[in-house]
Amino acid sequence: MKMIGFSEFGGPEVLRLVDAEEPHAGPGQVRIAVRAAGVNPVDWRLREGQVLGAHPIELPAGVGLDAAGVVDEVGAGVEGVRAGDFVFGEGRNTYAEFAVLSAWARMPEGLTFEEAAGYPSVVETALRVLRETGVAAGQTLLVSGASGGVGTAVLQLARVRGIKVIGTAGAANQDYLRGLGAAATTYGEGWVERVRALGRVDAALDLAGSGVLGELAALTGDPAKVITIADLRAPEFGVRFSGVAGSVPDALAEAVGLIARGELHIPVERAYPLADAAAAHIDSQAGHTRGRRVLLV
Repeated sequence: MKMIGFSEFGGPEVLRLVDAEEPHAGPGQVRIAVRAAGVNPVDWRLREGQVLGAHPIELPAGVGLDAAGVVDEVGAGVEGVRAGDFVFGEGRNTYAEFAVLSAWARMPEGLTFEEAAGYPSVVETALRVLRETGVAAGQTLLVSGASGGVGTAVLQLARVRGIKVIGTAGAANQDYLRGLGAAATTYGEGWVERVRALGRVDAALDLAGSGVLGELAALTGDPAKVITIADLRAPEFGVRFSGVAGSVPDALAEAVGLIARGELHIPVERAYPLADAAAAHIDSQAGHTRGRRVLLV
């Protein structure tokens, strides 16, 4: 089969479309013929050799956690799914023609493979960090870097829970954030004052890793009320780094319900052919994403 892999840590240029042996479903797993794979920031961080403590890698390695596709192998002990079912979920080395998933759910009706591939890790992360902030209905959550996949999910999940949101993003994404129910403002010089003008901040999320942890701690009045998923300097500021995933099956089950009720939609900003994985990583690292980027297989 064809897959994207790398044999050394580095920039996007280390990614190669290579021939590899097909994986097979073990106990408690399913294998899918991949139709689309989600592109996550953790993918390029691992490619660069970051966060290896949480995600050990043996080179040469494949890439990718999220995918949507058609089940074609069912491992021992797996029930409720069979060959031919359309599923989306999380596994490993999903930038490939075939991938093994360890967590999955049936795709909600009306969702395309391209759209479905953008949900798994994003929804799990959004649910987790929203829970970890402890923010409640009627309170206000500040989301720094709010227009990407996780931000898009957080804003919608917060709205369902009655939580007010202030979101920061680039000038081009202000209407996008407002459409998701957030009070929006731009980052850059003077952004702290602009946030203060929008109201009190009870908790904050850093989703972009843009060096704003000190300001977020000042806005909340307590660094313990700030969570980042993107800035490894969190301990220097007394801020929590959230990097340990919760239950992906539970997150997928909740996502299915939210999607079915029309309460969650994560748009795909751009889809790339599998062979263009390096371009997808370049664009992901550049930021300013509105929704998700995916690879088509």
